[in-house]
Amino acid sequence: MLQSINKTLGKIMPLLTPISVVSGVLLSEHLHGFAAFVPWIFAFMTFAGSLGANFQSLKAAVVHPLPMLLALFVLHVFMPVLAWCTGHLVFNGDSFTITGLILGVVIPTGITSMIWAAMYKGNIGLTLSIILIDTILSPFIVPFSLSVLAGAQVEMDVAGMMKGLFGMVVIPSLLGMLVNQFSTPERTARLSANCAPFSKMGLAAVVAINSSVVAPYLKTVDLKFLTIALTVFLVAFTGYLTAWLLGRMLKRPQEEIVALIFTGGMRNISAGAVLATSFFPAKVAVPVVIGMLFQQILAALFGHLLARSELKKANHFDEKTSLPS
Repeated sequence: MLQSINKTLGKIMPLLTPISVVSGVLLSEHLHGFAAFVPWIFAFMTFAGSLGANFQSLKAAVVHPLPMLLALFVLHVFMPVLAWCTGHLVFNGDSFTITGLILGVVIPTGITSMIWAAMYKGNIGLTLSIILIDTILSPFIVPFSLSVLAGAQVEMDVAGMMKGLFGMVVIPSLLGMLVNQFSTPERTARLSANCAPFSKMGLAAVVAINSSVVAPYLKTVDLKFLTIALTVFLVAFTGYLTAWLLGRMLKRPQEEIVALIFTGGMRNISAGAVLATSFFPAKVAVPVVIGMLFQQILAALFGHLLARSELKKANHFDEKTSLPS
């Protein structure tokens, strides 16, 4: 039954987060009080997502570091600078919206990128390594990036943010890896399979609760809201596209390019929303929560584009091989 539920939830992943955002806004009065449970739900999601990784994955990434460095460049250099420039260009003087845009891209890569990479035959070992290393570095990278790019504009609790990231992301990741390392493969696989549907349900719950916290800012769909939504969409789209183009330009193998697209494009957006609602004024969370609407949809779009690209390559290859010599 659990596997059947997990399969169904996997199929509706692109719709799951937008539906959760809308539910959170509509039921904000009832869900707002559950905000204290969010870090615990999120820690469970991180643990479940890390059960597929072990310390050998990290070793492989260190031995062959170029793909890892490319992903980290997109995640923590190119995208934050792009968000900062775009924010000042479009929302000049609105420090909360600019900070929200930056926060939406400096958070670590999304754990769900592993699901999409597997679906489109990406390098799973590389994907896991990028997720793990970026996750472990996140308590240092996120506060540092925000301090450099937005510190003068918005007061932030750096120590609290680091503590939150350790509790929600780093410690559960390491626990998941330890279970994988020291338990039998069969037991780990069974535990991972049993946790998977609850993890997806947890994602929906986290998104809905975080949306309820910022509901007052999401209920009014005016020109400002639409401008933020369009900007968030274009910035997120650029992340996926840049990772793809970098992989192609540097002639990386196709499975590495797939891993780069999903790790470079996706973000642990739920963690970003938790940080935004916990350590910043509510207006900062608006671009982050809006980003939840697009994340899975963009992943599905780029998955479709990847499939079409591979089909074109296969057809071109068939045409060449069928030509008479």
